[in-house]
Amino acid sequence: MDRLTSMTVFTKVVENMGFSAAGRRLNMSATMVSNHVLALEERLGVRLLNRTTRKLSLTEAGRTYYDRCSQILAEIAEADEAVGELQTTPRGVLRLNISPALAPEMGSIIGEYVRTYRDAAVDMIATDRMVDLVDEGFDLAVRVTPVDEPNLIVRRLGTYRHVLCAAPAYIARHGSPGAPADLVNHNCINYSYHPFGRDWRFKIGGSEQAVHVSGNFVSNSGVTLVAVALMGQALVLLPSFMIAQHLKAGRLVPVLAEFLVGEFEINALYAHRRHLSAKVRVFIDLLIQHLNLDS
Repeated sequence: MDRLTSMTVFTKVVENMGFSAAGRRLNMSATMVSNHVLALEERLGVRLLNRTTRKLSLTEAGRTYYDRCSQILAEIAEADEAVGELQTTPRGVLRLNISPALAPEMGSIIGEYVRTYRDAAVDMIATDRMVDLVDEGFDLAVRVTPVDEPNLIVRRLGTYRHVLCAAPAYIARHGSPGAPADLVNHNCINYSYHPFGRDWRFKIGGSEQAVHVSGNFVSNSGVTLVAVALMGQALVLLPSFMIAQHLKAGRLVPVLAEFLVGEFEINALYAHRRHLSAKVRVFIDLLIQHLNLDS
C-alpha cells in the first residue's frame, strides 16, 4: 500500500477515535482503513494502536508516530499550497532574455509587473544571440527575429514593420529620397543585426528588390541609432515599435513608406506549455498589452 496514504489514514483514525469514523471522513470502508493501519504496523514492526471492542488508544510508539506523521503531512500540505500559489500569483525571480531592440520597451512593463506583484522580481539579460533557455536557466525569451527552436513553445505577441525615417533637419539639408535607388546618395546608418544587413529590401516595380546602402555609423544599439537620427545626421531603418513616439511627435518623419515591405513577428519563447508558471503567463499578458505593435 502507498505509505503516504496509510499515514493519512492512520492520523484520521487517531483524530476521529475509530476506524468507521475515519472511513467516513476519507470516503473509505472501515475494512480498508484497518488494512492501511495494519500495513503500517507490519512495516514498522510495532503496534500503533490498542484496540478493544469499545475503545481505541495509542501505544507509546503510536503517539510518537502520530506526532511525526502529523508534522510530515502538514509540511506536504504547505508545499502543495506554496506551489499552487506559484501557479496563480507571480512569485520569485523571472529570468528573462530579450532582443536588445526591445530594451527601451521593457522598463515600463517590468515596472508595472514588480509594482503589481510584490513577491516577484525580474532578472533581464539582453543578447543578440538566442540563448539556450534550459541550459542557461531562463524562464522566457522575447525575440524580434525568427528563431528556429523546435523544442520550445513559440507564442506570437504581435507583428511590426520596419520604418525608414529621418529627422526633419536631415530632410531639410539633404532632401527626401523619392525612390529606393536614391538611398545611394544618403547617409544610411545601420543596425548590426538587421535581418538583411546593408541590403535594405523594398517593393519596386511589383517585385521585392534589395538596395545596398552605406553610412558612417553601425551599431547593435537601437537606442543609439535613434539618438543619431534625432540629431539630424542620417536616415535609419528601425522597427516601428522603437520609434512610434518620435514619429507621432514629428521628431522623426517616415520616407519611402510606400516601398517598404514585409511584416516581422515578435515572439515569446518558453520551454513548457503544460503547467506554465504564473510569473511567465502574467508577464506574457503584459507584453501583449503594452508592446506598441501592429495587429
